[in-house]
Amino acid sequence: MNRTGLFIALSLALVIGVLFGVYPELDLKLAALFYDSHTRSFPVKLDGYAAFARDAAMWVAWGIALPSIVALVVKLIRPDRPLLVKGRTMAFLLLTLSLSAGVLTNFTFKSYWGRPRPVVVTEFGGDMQFVPWWDPRGGCGRNCSFFSGEGATAFWTLAPAALTPPAIRPVAYGAAVLFGIATSVLRMAFGGHFFTDIAAAGLVTFIVIWLLHGYIYRWPSTRLTDAGIDAALTRFAWPGYRLMRRIFGRRQPDTSPAA
Repeated sequence: MNRTGLFIALSLALVIGVLFGVYPELDLKLAALFYDSHTRSFPVKLDGYAAFARDAAMWVAWGIALPSIVALVVKLIRPDRPLLVKGRTMAFLLLTLSLSAGVLTNFTFKSYWGRPRPVVVTEFGGDMQFVPWWDPRGGCGRNCSFFSGEGATAFWTLAPAALTPPAIRPVAYGAAVLFGIATSVLRMAFGGHFFTDIAAAGLVTFIVIWLLHGYIYRWPSTRLTDAGIDAALTRFAWPGYRLMRRIFGRRQPDTSPAA
């Protein structure tokens, strides 16, 4: 997670954004590679193995996040116990996943950026007008094409890759990028997204990861500690924990953070 990576990501975003902004038909040409004009469909969408691979990719990503999710839930229920996962690891993984694959994708762009998916535009047998990536005025009302939520989730594996030991980190980064590309291309083959949808997913996810890695790990003015995160969650969850103990008739020991 160095400045070189950020420079590459921003450069790619500029090149792709300008190129596909000036020549939006490139998105249609790339999507057409997966379209069968004889059957007027995206054949891969009907393939059971491809559907399984699509689901499996999401299982892999969420499986990586699961220990941190469990650690957070357990900590909120039992704030008197230490976190099961390192505080910074948990915060970094869950915040990057929530922002990239949740807030920015599904709750922001996909809800308010009306770009139709390839499968529903007139060029591929649908009834909606194609619009370039920069135009939010498309006919899609909800769960729209820009940008890819599954692509963002797959590229999010760059976050756990950033926490691997330095000796294997380049390999982990390469595996995460390949995983994100493979998952995203599969979404294109299903007719679910244009190239710019998956490119935006990967680039936005990387930038979110880069910024939060700097905030949590690298920048001296904001750097967090595992103990500090554990203590903050304890303070947050303690009132609710104490209330539940009283409701269920248990004697509360005097071990609160303020004691």
